[in-house]
Amino acid sequence: MNKIHVRVADWQKDNAEIRRIRETVFIAEQSIPPELEWDADDATAVHFLAFEGDFPIGTARLLPDGHIGRVSVLKDWRGLKVGDALMQAVIGEAEERGLKQQMLSAQVQATAFYERLGFSMVSEEFLEAGIPHVDMVRHSA
Repeated sequence: MNKIHVRVADWQKDNAEIRRIRETVFIAEQSIPPELEWDADDATAVHFLAFEGDFPIGTARLLPDGHIGRVSVLKDWRGLKVGDALMQAVIGEAEERGLKQQMLSAQVQATAFYERLGFSMVSEEFLEAGIPHVDMVRHSA
């Protein structure tokens, strides 16, 4: 396997790849309605792409207020630390921008993953797009 790397993406230039990953993970696999997946926040978010070699395999976004979202890795690359690399890049960018607190809504089955990265649950379980979620927060040093 090639080395995994992550870079800040350009929403305009990298739109097709970001859409391909999110449509595969959220719309096709998790049956999230397209109208819930795409929103106005994409235009103002900092987007990230994870690659194996030069093939895009994961994406995430960071909103100006420190919310992290749309973290997704294609199925064949899960369990290979792609999510870790993606989140380290997002957290690093957030800290560089002076965002001392990062927030996200995690699917319940992913809470252990986010806890390993320093996030703590701050809400009860709730349904979002029919999937159980919890709100989580991480504070930078």
